[in-house]
Amino acid sequence: MTAEDGTDRPEGKVVALDALVIGAGPAGLMAAEELARAGRDVVLAEAKPSAGRKFLMAGKSGLNLTKDAPVDAFVAAYGDAADWLRPMLEEMGPEAVKTWAEGLGQPLFTGSSGRVFPEAMKASPLLRAWLGRIPATLRLGWRWTGWLGDAWRFETPEGPCFLAPRVVVLALGGASWRRLGSDGAWADWMAERGIEIAPFKPANMGFVVEWSDHMRPHFGAPVKAIRLITGEKSVRGEAVISARGIEGGGVYAVSAAVRDGAEFAFDLTPDLSKGEVAARLAKKPRKQTLSRYLGKALGLDPVKRALLQEWGRPLPQEQELARLIKHLPVRHQGPRPIDEAISTAGGIRETDVDDTLMMRAMPGVFVAGEMLDWEAPTGGYLITGCLATGRWAGLHAARWHG
Repeated sequence: MTAEDGTDRPEGKVVALDALVIGAGPAGLMAAEELARAGRDVVLAEAKPSAGRKFLMAGKSGLNLTKDAPVDAFVAAYGDAADWLRPMLEEMGPEAVKTWAEGLGQPLFTGSSGRVFPEAMKASPLLRAWLGRIPATLRLGWRWTGWLGDAWRFETPEGPCFLAPRVVVLALGGASWRRLGSDGAWADWMAERGIEIAPFKPANMGFVVEWSDHMRPHFGAPVKAIRLITGEKSVRGEAVISARGIEGGGVYAVSAAVRDGAEFAFDLTPDLSKGEVAARLAKKPRKQTLSRYLGKALGLDPVKRALLQEWGRPLPQEQELARLIKHLPVRHQGPRPIDEAISTAGGIRETDVDDTLMMRAMPGVFVAGEMLDWEAPTGGYLITGCLATGRWAGLHAARWHG
């Protein structure tokens, strides 16, 4: 891939192009590759000074590319969007993603939970190999700012530029991690064309908790081996206590339901029934403090005991205390701000695109990645969803000749 900064583009001139992809994250890169593979002359415009910034950030803690799971179970994780995305995920699901990554020279391994990672445990080697393989022109620092008439308007390092592409794939991301490029500004430009998007909402995020002072010693501590309960659904996982609230993998797994109004509670003893907890509580020696006994008899570590006091005091007796330990309501003040979320829900609705991901109101303009109104949990689903929709949009955009 060749990077250019646009110095040869005179201000005000409308430049004709064959194929334009806007956004150089996983969805945009996949779309650009499919377009180029089909013989289209591709320009890939990226607002930031380098490509794949959010992708690289995701790889800092180990790049979870996908999850090794049967197709039906994998697709089901996309919730309300599962039927919509199924054709794309069946073609670019876990097995295809593994083949793709290995084709870029990245050996993989699968963890005990089924999550698939590069052996390098980071994104940079894969991204370098991928960028080197895509025969497209990469223009960095080119920020799309809407339209001037029918021309696509960009702010570039050398001033305004106006493009007239035959076909376009938009892969601008959602509205979280603004500093990495996903700011959701494109929603206003879509509104100019009469396209109403589903409002952005945080996804895979933590929740605000206004802790009392006695929780300060536990900031940064994990809450291990709990069951997180939202209505009739529950998942086993972990949470992390922070000065701002609660976060972590277990919280992210239930965050969409909690965000949308479901109750939220912790089961602090997921391996014991309520009856077993009550029976053990009934055996507490009179002279032993409750806190010490909770640790000894029920295995509640200091963090769990602190949470029980934080959200449950004054603590009730035996049967009621057992019920509280098994269903401790999480007193939170709502999701963390959208810009801190790992991903977002909302965006361009299924009804606004056709089966090829082309905008119904804008022939020749295709959409991929987090711009679309779908959400999925962490664990490899997000990146696979972006790759799958990017590939789908790129394949169909390659066939468009207007």
